[in-house]
Amino acid sequence: MPQTEAQGAGAGGISGNGTARLRLRWWTELPLILLVYGAYSAGRLLARGDVTTAVGHGLDILRVEKALNLNLEHPLNRLFTAHTSIGVPADFWYASLHYVVTPLVLIWLFRSRAVHYAAARTWLMVSTLIGLIGFTLMPTCPPRLLEKSHGFVDTMAQYSDWGWWGGQASAPRGLGGMTNQYAAMPSLHVGWSLWCGVVLWKYGRTPLLKTIAVAYPLLTTVVVMGTANHYFFDALAGVAVMGLGLLLVRPVRNAAARVKARLQPVIATALAARGNGSAARPEGASVASSVAKAPAESSNVSGGCQTSAGERIPHQRKLGAEPGVGSGAAGKPAGKPRGSKGGRPAGRAADTGDGAAATARGTART
Repeated sequence: MPQTEAQGAGAGGISGNGTARLRLRWWTELPLILLVYGAYSAGRLLARGDVTTAVGHGLDILRVEKALNLNLEHPLNRLFTAHTSIGVPADFWYASLHYVVTPLVLIWLFRSRAVHYAAARTWLMVSTLIGLIGFTLMPTCPPRLLEKSHGFVDTMAQYSDWGWWGGQASAPRGLGGMTNQYAAMPSLHVGWSLWCGVVLWKYGRTPLLKTIAVAYPLLTTVVVMGTANHYFFDALAGVAVMGLGLLLVRPVRNAAARVKARLQPVIATALAARGNGSAARPEGASVASSVAKAPAESSNVSGGCQTSAGERIPHQRKLGAEPGVGSGAAGKPAGKPRGSKGGRPAGRAADTGDGAAATARGTART
């Protein structure tokens, strides 16, 4: 998944209107999402509560719904129980789409609507953590776990032979004891499906996406009640949690921006100190190399004769400057060989060189 840069993303709401610049990378987003989901799952297991209290909360909800003629769970549950063609797909829906559709919408938003991704992701995470608070404060027994006298049938247990789930919960067989079956209030199945619906409706451009945006949360609400996993009030609570999470998006993002602004100087200082430490090593190495090369570039001293840098014999450059003895571009003797016609007499050149060498030796002795 490529790095994403976008202009116009701010801290306001799901639309992300503003002027901040986003630099989102999947290798930073994925650990963040997994961390929040891991904390949510662990907290959900720890917030089991007392069974008697959870059953009492479930019966209280059922009594209030019956008093308000909002008891939609009973007729839906009878329909799902009587018709396998409805009950089995509904169980697959409940056990699967909660964990498939939400990540897919996140990925789609990240890749195609990156300017709105950060705000939508914050909305989902904040709402999920609020739901965890609801599980902790109000453990609730779902309709399927009430006594049979209340008229509910656990369709997940009835059709467990059709899927991978066991009779205890929507978890895989043998792992039912690792789930909190009394985390029914609020229904995050409904909450997450509502998040997906709003995102697809707001940013989807095709009629198909618009249709899915409306159908997915509505059908999820019907499924959670027909399978006897949630009450109607649980679904309403899931909607309320998402609404509260949406209101908290701006404050949470502003707080995160302030924390980031305070941490940036500290991180920059640490990185600068690390960079200076690593840069000091090549500098020291260059000094050492220059010291090591210094003897090779110094003058050669032998037998009282001193040559300049780049010379192999004394006064090589002075001799080379004379006509007929100078060096060419490649440093080789130019002109004709000694003794040839038109050239300098060989004896004169030798005398000149011997006299210069003798003078140099006398000067060195003095």
